[in-house]
Amino acid sequence: MQDSGKPKKSALRVMRSLEAHSLLAIIFGGLIYILAVTGTLSVFNHELQRWEQPNAPEMQSISAEAAERAAYAVFKSEETPTTHLYVTFPRTDLPRTVITTDTQAFFADENGEIVAEESFPWTQFLLDLHYYLHMPQTLGLTVVGALGIMLIALSISGVLAHPRIFRDAFTFRRGAGRLTTVDLHNRLSVWTMPFHFSNALTGSILGVASVLAFVIAAAGFDGETGDVFAPIFGSEPAANAAPANIATITKPIEHIEKTFPDIDPTFFIMHDPGTVGQNSQIVGKHNNRLIFGDYYTYNAAGEYQGNVGISDGTIGQQIIGSVYNVHFGNWGGLPVKLAYLLFGVSLCVIVASGLKIYFTKRREKGDPAPRLEGAWAGIIWGTPTALALTLFVALLDVVPALGLVAIFWLSLATMIAYGSRSGRKATKRQLITANCALLVGIIIAYIGRYQEAVMSFAGLPVTISLAALIVVFLLLKQTSEQTHMEAGPDFAPAE
Repeated sequence: MQDSGKPKKSALRVMRSLEAHSLLAIIFGGLIYILAVTGTLSVFNHELQRWEQPNAPEMQSISAEAAERAAYAVFKSEETPTTHLYVTFPRTDLPRTVITTDTQAFFADENGEIVAEESFPWTQFLLDLHYYLHMPQTLGLTVVGALGIMLIALSISGVLAHPRIFRDAFTFRRGAGRLTTVDLHNRLSVWTMPFHFSNALTGSILGVASVLAFVIAAAGFDGETGDVFAPIFGSEPAANAAPANIATITKPIEHIEKTFPDIDPTFFIMHDPGTVGQNSQIVGKHNNRLIFGDYYTYNAAGEYQGNVGISDGTIGQQIIGSVYNVHFGNWGGLPVKLAYLLFGVSLCVIVASGLKIYFTKRREKGDPAPRLEGAWAGIIWGTPTALALTLFVALLDVVPALGLVAIFWLSLATMIAYGSRSGRKATKRQLITANCALLVGIIIAYIGRYQEAVMSFAGLPVTISLAALIVVFLLLKQTSEQTHMEAGPDFAPAE
């Protein structure tokens, strides 16, 4: 006779399936959350680059002669021939001149003198995390693009699942427990839906485009992905590796400044410098346009060869040329960046509250999942803590860039495991405390490393933002402690 105290095999199978389903939701939800957090921070990547090197020379513009002098100096310093030589011109949010090759990058001053090597390891770590989740490039782009598609599907299904969602757009039940979280989730979802939909769509395009290009190139372009993108971004002339004197840089810059005064040059690119096949392009930004710019091409003698057409070509070219700026908020200056910050934080809250609602419903039905709920708390509060930890280590300059990747994922995994054992409430409080301590340590380490440069225009805004973030976390900690006292202690995770 079967023991009635033991659950049936079918019930166990359903229970295990539900746990597996919840675990998958945590994994994919956690990855979307990481992309939301890093994407919000990535909007300010230029400001973060300046903050990481506040001593670098800054200027509003640089003359064509000075840019050429600096580029030639870096080119001559190359031990092995480079296939590209770049000049990054000063811009409003990154007022610096940088000379870059395939292997190195240096700051130049207004006179064209090479001053220091460019290095922003933490900002690059952050961008790589958002672009690829630190996976190999093709795989990372595929996963990130798929997560963007998943976010689009969640946005659409969320609207369809709540027929009154727009009618109740201003309904908010304060102090109503789970219903307060539900209202917050739904209201933020409705108010910010255009942003999240467009951001997920453009992110998906950026992620999937490269993967599709590989497939299309393999099918019909002999594996040459450049040929796939040529109708949009143009193609390079045939290479000729025979040595030659390096091409002029001054003439193209002077030409675009004189002929197209309404265009702001952002990059100068020389392909195959020091060879017979060398040619140059200037990326020119068009004000009051969403496109990132257009390519203006010059031969080795500095003679203008025409533009690619992103600014005045087909509608498809102009749309594709706008995807990057729409996704990262690189248009409209600081007001747009601050709007993206607000929308990005909203998306983080939406993602975090979505699974919180699910776990609360399970608890109310008498079917809690304390380990999974604690693990979710580890993701939500561990992600900013792990980012703060990597920033602190980066300031100490004690590990290589690859070490930051290991520190982030290992520390996040540890915090998730800790959350699954300690419960959601304790995990939240303790990780908030750890975050505050790390942010204080970051500010102290930054002051100790850069001293008077902390007060510069490059250093001060981000430092003040970090101090404000400490206050925000302290307020969150206080609110969490009050809620904990009112609700009682954390329920014990099941053994």
